[in-house]
Amino acid sequence: MKYLIVGLGNKGDEYKETRHNIGFKVAEKIAEAIDAPFNTTNFGWMAEGKYKGRKVFVLKPDTYMNLSGNAVRYWMQKENIPLENLLVITDDLALPFGTLRMKMKGSHGGHNGLRNIEAVLNTGQYTRLRFGISADFKDGQQVDYVLGGWSEEEKEKLQERIDKFSQAALSFVFAGVQNTMSGFNGK
Repeated sequence: MKYLIVGLGNKGDEYKETRHNIGFKVAEKIAEAIDAPFNTTNFGWMAEGKYKGRKVFVLKPDTYMNLSGNAVRYWMQKENIPLENLLVITDDLALPFGTLRMKMKGSHGGHNGLRNIEAVLNTGQYTRLRFGISADFKDGQQVDYVLGGWSEEEKEKLQERIDKFSQAALSFVFAGVQNTMSGFNGK
């Protein structure tokens, strides 16, 4: 069985420590957990490894957030990965900081990366793992907020949350989406 885990983010040092790049951070932790280094490849950086006998591809697209679907489609087709074995990790303004929410399907919720993936795959029927970044910004400041750095209080809790999200992603690979949702959602 093959799985594709996609951490959404934007390439470039200026985005590295922003809220919008939390998908990259979680992807890096997953790759570390399965002892798989990232290599530059088509549409981004890919780490290939195994987890409990299952082949896992961890992708950080280099397409910028709003074109992530091209990378997802390419790797799903290249590796013949079924839609039910796709997991997309992204930030979510609608959830309090650090909240973990896995869903089997849904809307893009205004997120440009998810919107593009949905458009390119022609479906919203894929699993996503949402990392709450809260919505602590004034009207008209959303872009600055998501592309901004973490607060000091958030930084103190960030690594523990990244670890938890990595565990949830690997649970998806081994235990399936339903068990993972029951065991991790809201925690």
